[in-house]
Amino acid sequence: MNRAIILLLDGVGVGELPDANLYNDVGSNTLKNLAKIIKDFHLPNLEKLGLGNIIDLNGVKKQTSPSASYGKMAELSPGKDSTSGHWELMGVVLERPFPVFPNGFPKDLIQQFESAIGRKIIGNIPASGTEIINKLGEQHINTKYPIVYTSADSVFQIAAHEDVIPINELYKMCLIARKMLTGKYNVSRVIARPFTGKLGNFTRTKNRKDFSVKPPRPTLLDIAKQNSYEVVAIGKIDELFANQGHTASVHSVNNMECFDATVKAMGKYQKSLIFTNFVQFDMDWGHRNNCEKFYKGLLEFDTRFPEILKMLKNNDILFITADHGNDPTTPSTDHSREYVPILVYGLNIRKGVNLGTRASFADLGQTIAEFLKLPTLKNGKSFYRELKL
Repeated sequence: MNRAIILLLDGVGVGELPDANLYNDVGSNTLKNLAKIIKDFHLPNLEKLGLGNIIDLNGVKKQTSPSASYGKMAELSPGKDSTSGHWELMGVVLERPFPVFPNGFPKDLIQQFESAIGRKIIGNIPASGTEIINKLGEQHINTKYPIVYTSADSVFQIAAHEDVIPINELYKMCLIARKMLTGKYNVSRVIARPFTGKLGNFTRTKNRKDFSVKPPRPTLLDIAKQNSYEVVAIGKIDELFANQGHTASVHSVNNMECFDATVKAMGKYQKSLIFTNFVQFDMDWGHRNNCEKFYKGLLEFDTRFPEILKMLKNNDILFITADHGNDPTTPSTDHSREYVPILVYGLNIRKGVNLGTRASFADLGQTIAEFLKLPTLKNGKSFYRELKL
């Protein structure tokens, strides 16, 4: 009974893609740039796996005999969105990017939304989530108008104080927006962004909820589920796949909660695909250019990683990867168009194989499909044969 485990470090890229200039991301390299500015940067357990064999990293040595196989992957899908990145990893490559709205959403669309929710809105600009609630939070409280904003990503975000617009009402507004946003307005995610507190001390809460567009065709998750595998979605995986394709889920936006849930799932499920997203690298530290906490989060993951190794069984295969970059050292607070790392480990998997630069994130999904003896996916080239003993 084969089992695959994916640990996705959200936003942890390893260098600009050849088309990074189209996204204003020239010079982005999340891991390498972070290692340059953090004193005594070290990740000893990931180092042993071969992280330093993927790219040169200050404080992370290249291994002559790494315990994992290693490489990096390029994104074929246009854009640098979390949704497109996750989907491509699971075999769905987009032909067109999700739409973005650098000048805010069209007036007629906003008027339609206001009519549907029975309230005016404020905002309708691209902005950092923490900055816009500080800027418009007081006006929102006084008027009871929700704050609508977007970013460089394909998102329609609605922020509201929990004491002004109750959580369930905010979620209903998001569902209304999700149904409206089709065709040329088909954003990848509508996001509820609740917050609490008073002026000067507003704080976003854990009640964030993403309403993602559904994948255009079955992903590896759907196919595994259809073939009687337990598919366990941990972190934000459930929402990024529009709450389909899994048999069990643990939703959390806290890295260590996700780590605990992964260890627990590995002890519970045998014939399974376990997919965990560690979102704090992106959500809390990358978007806020917080280099110190970004590194602290990496070190925390690295320190606990042996707990995962202890849970591995003979027929397991483990992947560590990412979905895009989010370089906290650059002026940008948005995602960055980068390669993502790939580390592959298993007790019966070849060690030290240089998997090179893969043409698509979908190579990972195709590899898992072959390993789990599932139907071949539409996209991606499996590298499982390079890993077999």
